[in-house]
Amino acid sequence: MPTKIELIVDNQDDNDALDAQWPGLLQLARALPGLERLESGRVWPKEDGSPTPAHRSLLLYFPGYDAASAAVSGPEGGAFFQAFLPAVSGGVTALFTDIEEG
Repeated sequence: MPTKIELIVDNQDDNDALDAQWPGLLQLARALPGLERLESGRVWPKEDGSPTPAHRSLLLYFPGYDAASAAVSGPEGGAFFQAFLPAVSGGVTALFTDIEEG
C-alpha cells in the first residue's frame, strides 16, 4: 500500500526563521531514497484573525511502508531529520499513513 509521511509543523516562536531554512530542508527531503512525490505547504491564516492551527506541512509519498521506513532510517533520513528537528523547535506531529484512496 502506498504510504505517506506527514509532518505537521506547529507554529514556531520565529516562523520567519523556519521559512528561511525551509528550502534547504526540502532539498534534504528530496534526497530520501524511494521518494515518489513531495508536497510542501504553508497554512493559510484564519479569516477571523485567530492563530493558525499549524505553520507548515510536509508530505512525503513512498510506494509502501517498507520503503518509507527504509528512507527515514538510512543515511539520507538521518541527514534530513538531523536538520529538520532542530529547525522545528516549536513542535511537529509526524504520521505514517496508509493511503487508502488517492
